[in-house]
Amino acid sequence: MALERIYADILAIRIIPNVDDELAKQFKLEPHHRSLAIFTSTVDDIGYTALDEATKRAEVEVVYARSFYGGAAHSSGPLSGEMIGIMAGPSPDEVKSGMEAVLQTSESGAFFEALDVEKSHAIYAHVVSRTGTYLSKEAGIQQGEPLAYLIAPPLEAVYGLDAALKAADVELVKFFGPPSETNFGGGLLTGSQSACQAAAEAFREAITDISHNPARY
Repeated sequence: MALERIYADILAIRIIPNVDDELAKQFKLEPHHRSLAIFTSTVDDIGYTALDEATKRAEVEVVYARSFYGGAAHSSGPLSGEMIGIMAGPSPDEVKSGMEAVLQTSESGAFFEALDVEKSHAIYAHVVSRTGTYLSKEAGIQQGEPLAYLIAPPLEAVYGLDAALKAADVELVKFFGPPSETNFGGGLLTGSQSACQAAAEAFREAITDISHNPARY
């Protein structure tokens, strides 16, 4: 049975065409990085996936990306959401192109999946067929390698990762031990694209079973 998709909303966007030198120092920008694109998103992992996609479509680098404690339900304001992402590039046009990639990915390319009607129980089982500079650096792998990006609530994340690792020839390259800032957990797995797909499917199936039978062991 197909699970209902949950997409992210980009809540606020601003472009800084020529960043102040003092602020540039705080983000440790390279001399050629003069422009910034800043956004907030209602879903952090989709935001990170979108940032990685931006590095493949534009001459941009991710210079800051953080989740907010407690998640979107406990955000500091109506435009805060669950995370903030900042990209740097040599010109306003480049960071705008990167922002267009973020918007497209958030609107249609990456999504959580709801395990219940209320959409209060959800997982992220996303396969990146070819990583950009951001996720490859986060995972410690070569740029362009496939990646299974697997996220779920705490217990589900641990159980699902075990199922994913056993289902395919994949390697756990980054573990997000629960609780994360948003009280989830998970990991990044790498292998062939087909292996990453199989791992993501095993993750999804294992956690769907938990949602149907939470106390059965």
